[in-house]
Amino acid sequence: MISLPSFSGLTAFYAAVRNGSLTGAASELNVSQPAISRRIAALEADLGCRLFDRTHKPARLTEEGRVLVRALRSGFGQIEQAVDVLRQGNGKQAITISGPSGFVAFWLIPRLENLKVAFPELTIRIMSHEHGEATPTSEVSVRFGLPDPTQPSETRILSEDVFPVANPLYLARKEVSASDVDYTRLTLLTMQSGRRHWYDWPAWLEATGKPQLEPRQLMDFNNYAMLVNAALAGQGVCLSWAGLLDSFLETGALVRIAGPSVTSQRGYFVAARDGLAARPDVIAVLDWIQTHDGLSI
Repeated sequence: MISLPSFSGLTAFYAAVRNGSLTGAASELNVSQPAISRRIAALEADLGCRLFDRTHKPARLTEEGRVLVRALRSGFGQIEQAVDVLRQGNGKQAITISGPSGFVAFWLIPRLENLKVAFPELTIRIMSHEHGEATPTSEVSVRFGLPDPTQPSETRILSEDVFPVANPLYLARKEVSASDVDYTRLTLLTMQSGRRHWYDWPAWLEATGKPQLEPRQLMDFNNYAMLVNAALAGQGVCLSWAGLLDSFLETGALVRIAGPSVTSQRGYFVAARDGLAARPDVIAVLDWIQTHDGLSI
């Protein structure tokens, strides 16, 4: 039997790939970042090849790294599936859906009633995470980012199409029209922690030809749900992603401000956990997410 590498090295490498950073892997495995780095270095020494190309920032998987990732996804996926079966026993079958907090709060939760009606036999668990945090283990997961060539089973469900929105009462109070906004008179709601991950105001303003614009004030938040709640409360203008805040736009709680949308290759992608792509309930929930645009009434 071929001697396998250290399990701690394999789990560190797999966690680093899933989380997209050593910091995320360290948080998930409850160890320090240097410990993750040492485990991956020891794994590379054992295998006699580089798993990451560190000449790029951020580091990219080498071809050898992609080979190992595919094997680990399959192996860990089968282990997790077996553990799920054992834990559930004869009880009602459960399925967990995880995603970024903004997606869970503003896309998934408004559609939960329809989800419950579609799958009355399932216990539905919902888990969210912020950018940079460890991704929860789930049967179905949604992520935001660029297309990942190492995950061909992913399906894009929302594109990155970004535009500003505000509470109409806030605009009226500021004597500003949604069809002709003077941003220098408004407070822009920002999310400093996400600027390198998705569009925030500086990138949006630059993309729309207003890089030197000086707003009246900035108000910063550390998660998107708080930022949107501030917009709903009339505290300023926030950026929205097409398909994400539809429930508020349809009721008029928020209005879209006239102007161009900014798009990129990024978006929201959904996939089944490795090893579960053939499970009937997982297939059904995946199909529901991929095709369900309607909001619960």
